Amino acid sequence: MNAVEIEEAISALAERPFDAEEFPYAFLEAFGNKETTLKRLRKGDSNKSDLGGVLQTNNIHIATCKPGEVTRTLEALKASPATARAKARFVLATDGELFEAEDLTIDDAPVSCTYADFPNHFGFFLPLAGITTVKQVRESSFDIRATSRLNRLYVELLKDNPEWGTAQRRHDMNHFMARLIFCFFAEDTDIFNGIGVFTSAIERMSARDSSNTQEVISELFRAMNTKTTERAAAGLPRWADGFPYVNGGLFSGSTDVPRFSRIARSYLLHIGSLDWKKINPDIFGSMIQAVADDDERGALGMHYTSVPNILKVLNPLFLDDLREKLDEAGDNARMLLNLRKRMSKIRVFDPACGSGNFLVIAYKEMRAIEAEINRRRDEADQRTEIPLTNFRGIELRDFPAEIARLALIIAEYQCDVLYRGQQEALRDFLPLDAKNWITCGNALRLDWLSICPPTGTGVKHHADDLFHTPLNQAQIDFENEGGETYICGNPPYRGSQWQTDEQKSDLKAIFEGRTTNWKSLDYVAGWFMKAADYGTNTTAVAALVSTNSVCQGRQVETLWSLISRSGHEIAFAHTSFKWANLASHNAGVTVVIVGISNHVGRTRLLFSDAGGGGTTVKEVENINAYLVPAPNVIVAPQSKPRNGLAEMSFGNMPNDGGYLLLDAEDAAAAIKERAVPSRYIRPFVGSQEFIRGIERRCIWVVEEEYHSANKNEWLHERFERVRSQRSESDRATTKALASMPYRFGEVRQTGRESIIAIPAISSENRDYLPTGLLPPGTIMSNKCYALFDVPLWNMALIASRLHWVWIGTVCVRMRTDFSYSNTLGWNTFPVPTLTEKNKADLNRCAEDILLAREAHFPATIAELYEVRDGVSRMPEDLRAAHERNDEVLERIYIGRRFKNDTERLEKLFELYTKMSASQESSKKLTIRKKAEARA
Repeated sequence: MNAVEIEEAISALAERPFDAEEFPYAFLEAFGNKETTLKRLRKGDSNKSDLGGVLQTNNIHIATCKPGEVTRTLEALKASPATARAKARFVLATDGELFEAEDLTIDDAPVSCTYADFPNHFGFFLPLAGITTVKQVRESSFDIRATSRLNRLYVELLKDNPEWGTAQRRHDMNHFMARLIFCFFAEDTDIFNGIGVFTSAIERMSARDSSNTQEVISELFRAMNTKTTERAAAGLPRWADGFPYVNGGLFSGSTDVPRFSRIARSYLLHIGSLDWKKINPDIFGSMIQAVADDDERGALGMHYTSVPNILKVLNPLFLDDLREKLDEAGDNARMLLNLRKRMSKIRVFDPACGSGNFLVIAYKEMRAIEAEINRRRDEADQRTEIPLTNFRGIELRDFPAEIARLALIIAEYQCDVLYRGQQEALRDFLPLDAKNWITCGNALRLDWLSICPPTGTGVKHHADDLFHTPLNQAQIDFENEGGETYICGNPPYRGSQWQTDEQKSDLKAIFEGRTTNWKSLDYVAGWFMKAADYGTNTTAVAALVSTNSVCQGRQVETLWSLISRSGHEIAFAHTSFKWANLASHNAGVTVVIVGISNHVGRTRLLFSDAGGGGTTVKEVENINAYLVPAPNVIVAPQSKPRNGLAEMSFGNMPNDGGYLLLDAEDAAAAIKERAVPSRYIRPFVGSQEFIRGIERRCIWVVEEEYHSANKNEWLHERFERVRSQRSESDRATTKALASMPYRFGEVRQTGRESIIAIPAISSENRDYLPTGLLPPGTIMSNKCYALFDVPLWNMALIASRLHWVWIGTVCVRMRTDFSYSNTLGWNTFPVPTLTEKNKADLNRCAEDILLAREAHFPATIAELYEVRDGVSRMPEDLRAAHERNDEVLERIYIGRRFKNDTERLEKLFELYTKMSASQESSKKLTIRKKAEARA
């Protein structure tokens, strides 16, 4: 269950008559517990309560009680030995009137409220559903509740107004929802000259059967679009005339309202009863955006970008510098004034703004700094000098663009209330400004310079409608010219294999003529290139969130060589971390943050996750395109090892239509029942077979055995099917193989070698790459790489953390999985010269890893190296063997263990740079000698 579904279930529970006996089970059911789990609790099989309540191990101890005994019962639950034994995180007591609960694992305020109000605290209990609940998420409880109610209303309205859900009218529907959101906020913050006046007007003036609800709402909207001077002629009903003129285009145009059923009217009134002062525009926009998106509605409550993650972008981009300047200014009035003037000219531009999260956070953080400046200058009542129009955005879809503007308007009002007081905020709020500063359009097709222009090139323009932006609209000037521009955002990633034709066309428009390899780029690469192009025309710094794939593999050479050519360098970066949303099962994607500029100072900042929610930062002289503090080198594929290592090759490609491959049962039957000689049936191993222990076999016949093998009727039938399949192929190379139906299409081994196997595709979640030793007679699939007949110390290299970080950095990814490459990963892997003692030590390490695995037979690689819920399940003896291997190898590199993966990569790139320079020098020397010999 997601957070919104949980909130709905909890709200429904609170509305039902209180049943003391049933409440604990209904409460647990609301958090996603299955009926089988509840049955076991009811029977007592898993209920360990010693107080007559319900105790779920590792989760919660619940007890209902007589009226007036809630606090005493909660204390008893906390003191209960059963609570401690079961490691319960929560205790909860209620009598149907009072509701109290406490989280025993954190030092936080307990919940204490009336029973009817406990749904307001549902976020407190989200860990019961496996949902991580940090303070910021718990404080978003209102936004989730509001989103849930709005979603119910939206769905209900579409039932009675299906035409409003069509492409032609979807904009009208979304625009209607934006108007409602504004009205709910305005009526609870006194913007409408009273509390709850919008909802109460609808409740009072519309019939209970909802027959005239749409007319009442339409008249209210018409009032908000009518100037005070024009009201007498407008003929507004008296009950609507008291609503202020809102302007800003929010209520201009059509005042059409969808038809309301009785249920829809009830939902509307319920939404209005919520306390909209609590709205958090930081995340509310992203969640409400999901209401209007059919594909996203099923994941309501998970559609926000967390504030800490946004600040990982904005802080090093410019906020940290502003705070540093504030510290330097102290109480110096002149320095404070200069800083305030500087801030008033800063432009923040998000060319993939969605519902405005980055812009809202940037605005609120800047207002906080400005408020501190005003406090130090004894000008607390000073009106803000930071205009909303300095926060520009581009968004492809119209509804998120509308919500982005609305979120910024709400953020401005809330900041005014916080820093200047309610009265001052109200005085300046209405009418809204009709200036249009969020553009709806395709960011990769639009001219960013026209939307966020350098000094003096903009065209002043007031939109006819705040919530409508034609793509060719001229943009308004900034109120304060000559400021800094900061580009930020979280653009759509989309790997090359999953891009639509239109997205491919977008990239072509940007990259064609610059590189022939653009088709392999992620979609987000377009934003990086546009940001670099923008920076060549005006002073700007850009920081974008991206999947880490743009800083790995062959994309590095394609994209970052172009960005470097534009004069841009990496000013700061945050190495890989999870960009996670609200639910634990929505683990997010692995991303990086890259800041680029063409005026970088002497030092750059490299951020990395430190575990436990912490971040480390390192000042470095350079950050290369792999996000490593090392020289700007590109790791290019090599056909042969450049490091003195053995040659690694693909396994064998069957190209057989499946007729040379068998599962273990069919192979056994062929030998037993069809008299197939066992020497022609071999173990067949690819990536999944190796990792998951899947038993497969193949037919393996060499040329001199074909005549004899073909006499077996079963083998003969298989060979003929292979011949037929290959003969019918359109490919000449495959057709030519029809003359050899007994063998694989591509053969790279004799079948008598010992093998060190490396799966071509494997999960990035394991701490080590899967690799191992296979006995002679095993046939390798082309889904694996192999080292044939080499010393075992080679496996120690592959099984090391050093090799893991190298492959994860320089090789291509398949989604988030590692895609191993012999030419890009193995042949380029920097290895110091190994002594015979080094090799002997590494041989022993590899043997210890194999022995540790053998001790857990028949556990598979997948089971032995499993990572579940972010925790490695590797057996201790196997982990110790790997740790020993890492220690031995890393001492060969630097004489001690590396501190972290960043340090490992730093050393590997240092060695790679030296290796490349040495080989380049040798190459030039060879060329010179040849030239001298010819002379």
